[in-house]
Amino acid sequence: MFKGSLVALITPFQDGAVDETAFQEHVAWQIGQGTHGLVPCGTTGESPALEHDEQERLIALCVEVAKGRAPVIAGTGSNSTAHTIAATRAAKAVGADAALIVCPYYNKPTQEGLYQHFKAVHDAVDLPIIIYNIPPRSVVDMSVDTMARLAKHKNIIGVKDATANLVRPLHTRRACGDDFCQLSGEDHTAIAFNSAGGVGCISVTANVAPRFCSDMQTAWADGRVKDAMAIQNRLVPLHDALFSETSPGPVKFAASLLGKTTERCRLPLAPLMGPTRERVRAAMTEVGLLN
Repeated sequence: MFKGSLVALITPFQDGAVDETAFQEHVAWQIGQGTHGLVPCGTTGESPALEHDEQERLIALCVEVAKGRAPVIAGTGSNSTAHTIAATRAAKAVGADAALIVCPYYNKPTQEGLYQHFKAVHDAVDLPIIIYNIPPRSVVDMSVDTMARLAKHKNIIGVKDATANLVRPLHTRRACGDDFCQLSGEDHTAIAFNSAGGVGCISVTANVAPRFCSDMQTAWADGRVKDAMAIQNRLVPLHDALFSETSPGPVKFAASLLGKTTERCRLPLAPLMGPTRERVRAAMTEVGLLN
């Protein structure tokens, strides 16, 4: 099972191209800081702005650095079922341990459409699948009933739940079973989500605070609830700042302050506004990541 602190990896760019060296150095740093899982080419990795060959290459680069020390859950979802199948096959071919597949965005499928989409990918590629349910970005919200139907398929093993609805994991657990892997997709709810049946978080904040996020999840798993809550409380200003403008803009700026990458995102994401930059810098300082 995938659990603990899993990082939704940013994609570094240099002069408009993927910075492969910076990406692999970032992955290596994450593993060294105790991150429990790696998620390349998700929303935080700017997947909608990546070319297909860039996506495949990034997943391969991540697998190459991980060397089995941390699982690689590759973002392969899109709003095209055929493209999702092709990307998932490519991820398997380069050694990914699982695929993170977002509910198709913009198309606005019905619940039956969602079911058929994920079933088609499942039937086409023999690779564990984690459903990525993020209604604010995809518009559609997969229901618990639909997820329960999908959970009956052997390779649909869990969900990244970015609804921020803490009632949802309770119902999902009852409908899908204790072994269905529930991961929070919203940093603010990481510990509260665990208390409702989750086993970890696919985190944006872990890009810049991997040790804090890893220690927090480990403390929770060890039953050291007060320690976990103390770390979570410390991270709140950083969570706030990193989502004060469209992600991954703020977290890429934060990573640039640590010397991990340039701050630039690909269009249509614009450079950060001045007040957001100041807020991110202040939060990084308050948490103790900058002097």
